[in-house]
Amino acid sequence: MPAGGFSVAAPAGTEFEAKITPIVIISCIMAATGGLMFGYDDKESNYCKYNNQDLQLFTSSLYLAGLTATFFASYTTRNLGRRLTMLIAGIFFLVGVVFNGAAQDLAMLIVGRILLGCGVGFANQAVPLFLSEVAPTRIRGGLNILFQLNVTIGILFANLVNYGTSKINGWGWRLSLGLAGIPAVLLTVGSLLVTDTPNSLIERGRLEEGKAVLRRIRGTPNIEPEFEEILAASRAAQRVKHPFRNLLQRRNRPQLVIAVVLQIFQQFTGINAIMFYAPVLFNTLGFKSDAALYSAVITGAINVLSTLVSIYSVDRIGRRMLLLEAGVQIRGYAVLVVVMVCTFVSSFAWSWGPLGWLIPSETFPLETRSAGQSVTVCANLLFTFVIAQAFLSMLCSFKYGIFAFFSAWVVVMSLFVLFLLPETKNVPIEEMTERVWKQHWFWKRFMDDDTDYGVEDGDGDYVKKPSSYNNNASNGSNGVRP
Repeated sequence: MPAGGFSVAAPAGTEFEAKITPIVIISCIMAATGGLMFGYDDKESNYCKYNNQDLQLFTSSLYLAGLTATFFASYTTRNLGRRLTMLIAGIFFLVGVVFNGAAQDLAMLIVGRILLGCGVGFANQAVPLFLSEVAPTRIRGGLNILFQLNVTIGILFANLVNYGTSKINGWGWRLSLGLAGIPAVLLTVGSLLVTDTPNSLIERGRLEEGKAVLRRIRGTPNIEPEFEEILAASRAAQRVKHPFRNLLQRRNRPQLVIAVVLQIFQQFTGINAIMFYAPVLFNTLGFKSDAALYSAVITGAINVLSTLVSIYSVDRIGRRMLLLEAGVQIRGYAVLVVVMVCTFVSSFAWSWGPLGWLIPSETFPLETRSAGQSVTVCANLLFTFVIAQAFLSMLCSFKYGIFAFFSAWVVVMSLFVLFLLPETKNVPIEEMTERVWKQHWFWKRFMDDDTDYGVEDGDGDYVKKPSSYNNNASNGSNGVRP
């Protein structure tokens, strides 16, 4: 749309030549298993939250550990690579599972939970970046959402395991915690088998290896335009010695605001309220003792299936359309009973659930991508923690009005998407600044200084860019088309 409109679509451009190769699909599936662990560990029994400070501490420790660990993961992601960071996450998961499964007291449980939280911080930092950088532009959204698909599968698996093991006296809880070792092993083995992304290899100076990997995953020898574009982005990234300081620069404000706000809005959709109420609603319909099982199976299955809808549609109709449609669907039906609970869950699963991870992972420039993902993960875990801690108090104060509270937030977030969230489908990941942010009716004002300042020198100061920098960023030699 024109400058006075709501948003602008990304300008059309020549797409890099790339085939959908088996190595890309297999690599993305293996990497996305990090979501299984997040989903399994993130799902605890709703009834554990009632007036039990020990169990509250047990639950909360994962989020607090995760939001702390993600800043350390930012360093490893940038300096050691996405693949090694995923491996570290897998090791944290394995050790955490051992502590939890063999726990003799609450202290061991909390230590295990903290280790799992560290794994979440490292995995959520590296996996979305890995998926966005490996995937061809035209299917980047769908492959990135494999992470969220695995989260939903992990939640469903955890619900079924918790239901089954709750009937085992004495050691059922150990089995429930110990089975988390399955996704932990999958992530660890997967990270050993995949290769690092071309973007990461080139950023770390391994140019020939990066070019070879790019040629292999794209399935074509004609990779020079994309290679040159990644090379130009990596040279800009190497000038940045302090990515978190760079992240606060004016020209990075659009991506930072979008990333943080999406995480806040994701939690304020009210998905936790709906999932909390689901067993109660099933109980009132006569399911009685099996209410928890039916709730877990039905809502969990819809969560998984609706995420598959997102995988299919995100690169066809775009990110904005899914989020705007969800705003209508969530607000219109969330106050009804079981069928509408399922409708609500499905709308979340194909919109705010996966896109909250996809959009931040594809919009930051290479020099701040790791730092930006750290802030994204931190904001997500922080507000998940806040909602988890405040939910019962809100429920007691608002009663059924809690749905009106979250419904009002859905209106706010839908307006934000309508006016301020640009579409990023089919835009190469290293061209976001030129083709998205500089074209958006609102965010382009923050790009004004991008042509003059913003290159960090060796002393950590921001100096004027050389004229050759802008020329190299816009001519055909580096793969960026006007």
